Amino acid sequence: MAIRDWPTDERPRERLLAKGAESLSDAELLAIFLRVGVRGKSAVELARDLLQRFGGLRGLLTAPQESFCAEHGLGTAKFAQLQAVLEMARRHLAESWQRGEALESPRRVTEYLRASLRDRAREVFAVLFLDQRHRVLRFEEMFQGTIDSASVHIREVAKRALELNAAALIVAHNHPSGVAEPSTADRQLTRRLEDALRLLDLRLLDHFIVGDGEPVSLREAGGW
Repeated sequence: MAIRDWPTDERPRERLLAKGAESLSDAELLAIFLRVGVRGKSAVELARDLLQRFGGLRGLLTAPQESFCAEHGLGTAKFAQLQAVLEMARRHLAESWQRGEALESPRRVTEYLRASLRDRAREVFAVLFLDQRHRVLRFEEMFQGTIDSASVHIREVAKRALELNAAALIVAHNHPSGVAEPSTADRQLTRRLEDALRLLDLRLLDHFIVGDGEPVSLREAGGW
């Protein structure tokens, strides 16, 4: 039976409008994104099949383009729409750090970094610039690729900090493997970055590694 033939209070879109998005299951939310099903399957049934095949919502949202587009009912247009939705979500998160907001909750910092960096296919090095009172000035993704002392240009980090009149920084990068264990290269990079920033009277507060679980603080994991 097509969704349009369901009782009104059982249709995902109508339920979302009446009760909010949080009242829907993963399959129902995905069905709204899909809009239509395929021959013999409603959008909800197709969504359930896709979630099972990809191992859940996260697996589907982070699937490579080739795997995603190979599924019946998907394709390049749907892939492009999904990437746009994910990027809008990331930018919405970035805007949640309003200029002048003080960092009063370490938990919020780690939640934000995890949401921003966890599911990236490549390593991303990001910087949270703060003023003297640890109020947010800017969050920026500065480098992509293999994160090491060669690919992270410390001079560019320092230059941007001076441009923003920052007094302190928190840096972070992700491990696409999902394992957030700090490497020797991570610690070496952090030491070099701290030494360079100290010469400019800038403080490096922490370096977080983002994987599948909780982001790991290098400062709490024995320092650097």
